[in-house]
Amino acid sequence: MANVLRHLPELEGMELGYIQGLMKNMDEDQASLFAQVYRARRKDAQMILILTLLGFFGFAGLHRFILGQIGLGILYILTVGLCFIGTIVDLVNYKSLAYEYNIKVAHETINMLSTSFDMGQDHKE
Repeated sequence: MANVLRHLPELEGMELGYIQGLMKNMDEDQASLFAQVYRARRKDAQMILILTLLGFFGFAGLHRFILGQIGLGILYILTVGLCFIGTIVDLVNYKSLAYEYNIKVAHETINMLSTSFDMGQDHKE
């Protein structure tokens, strides 16, 4: 069982608990590899907050592009953050936006690594 905080000390709250559940059956090598890939791909909630705040200064929707929501990003640019209402809602919900994205990234990382581990096991046999 891998120690999540040793591999990913920047995690907190619900994200920490969720990632801990994902890493509970990993050995140290798997946990280390998962942490490297996940850390490189995850988005920090503070960055999402800053990008959302930029929506009030003419750059609405940047946070949606960073979160991979290209359609909403374009919509926010064309409508000035849905007349600032969408930007205000996202400002209130910036932590949940980051959490949802990070959970999706965690699952993609697990799937990618489990596929590579399975392929590695096939070559050993």
